[in-house]
Amino acid sequence: MKNKNKEKLFNRRSFLVSLGTASLIIGSPVIGQSITTEADKLLSPTVRRNISSFRSLEWEPYFKNLKKGAILVDISSRALHIWTDNKEYSLYPTSVPMTDELIRTGRTSITRKVIGPSWRPTPEMKVRNPEWPDFIPPGPENPLGTHALYLGWTYYRIHGTHDTRKIGRRSSNGCIGLYNEHIADVFEKVAVGTQVLVI
Repeated sequence: MKNKNKEKLFNRRSFLVSLGTASLIIGSPVIGQSITTEADKLLSPTVRRNISSFRSLEWEPYFKNLKKGAILVDISSRALHIWTDNKEYSLYPTSVPMTDELIRTGRTSITRKVIGPSWRPTPEMKVRNPEWPDFIPPGPENPLGTHALYLGWTYYRIHGTHDTRKIGRRSSNGCIGLYNEHIADVFEKVAVGTQVLVI
């Protein structure tokens, strides 16, 4: 009887240790390309697929050069990759548009950088949500968070968010959202003219 209880205790402990390891893997900002630990086998196929898609990338398949740096936004993995002109690389989780109709892909660039942006809903947003205010000044209620990078496409931005639940989800009205501390970091690394590719 004692051996059976020890075996149950050992199995439960092994499971809890594996679960803890899995949560550390999921919580890591940059995930390796392969998943091989015993803890990973406890994850569902969907979670494993999402984790493996959030991986570091090389810039060469996407850009001809790194003049003024480069940003790659991958909608499917909900990740923003940034390379500075001196080839420093960073990877951040993002929110992405909530429906396929709101997604815009292709090449553009940063046209303006704003700390403490104000926000106005687009005409299409007002049609969908007539109860929304016409203007929100900078502050904790502003959906653009603390910093915004305006793109060459009208109404599209890479910006922060005060609602951290949105990151990692299809939750935006077209923009790419980051945690406020991450957009502040990206803001410092890029310049007006930085090339942006959304795929």
